[in-house]
Amino acid sequence: MNSSSRSFFSNIGQWPQQRWPWVLLASAATSFIIIALWMQHVNDQGPCEQCIYQRTAMLGIALFAWFGVLAPQRLGIRLIAFAGWLWTSWAGLAAANYHLWFQREANPLFTSCSAIPNFPSWAPLHEWLPNVFAITGMCGDDGWRLMGLNMPEWMQIIFATFFGLGVFMLAIRLITTRRI
Repeated sequence: MNSSSRSFFSNIGQWPQQRWPWVLLASAATSFIIIALWMQHVNDQGPCEQCIYQRTAMLGIALFAWFGVLAPQRLGIRLIAFAGWLWTSWAGLAAANYHLWFQREANPLFTSCSAIPNFPSWAPLHEWLPNVFAITGMCGDDGWRLMGLNMPEWMQIIFATFFGLGVFMLAIRLITTRRI
């Protein structure tokens, strides 16, 4: 590797210690939540069980990224922000994958999505914020499309991108500085 490419990766490796990348990530995830709420309340696309889990995962990405904004120079903050970012983007990807499986492969006579999300009893988000977390749609509905892809397909791309960016940033950080 020549010195200019080492310098390039070294500069990228410093991004997690700066505030602007965390603001960018948090703003992107927050924007997706706003779009989801707009799709629900303005465009009349009721969220199904898997949509709610994907929304919750996106909220997790946003919250962990906003946490990273607080003090990106502190190792503990970065560790929590990175771990949360990777964990929630992976959970969102898993929910999007399951949602696609449900729409494409599942037999509707033997499988159905729930009318109530399976949140922990100590955090019934669907009761606390029903306008955000209540299920009002069906998992098998496939009406909305953008450029030929439905909502779960777009969410699969979005979560995979978030997860891939997280892995890339963590790898570059570890390679260039030997620290997170």
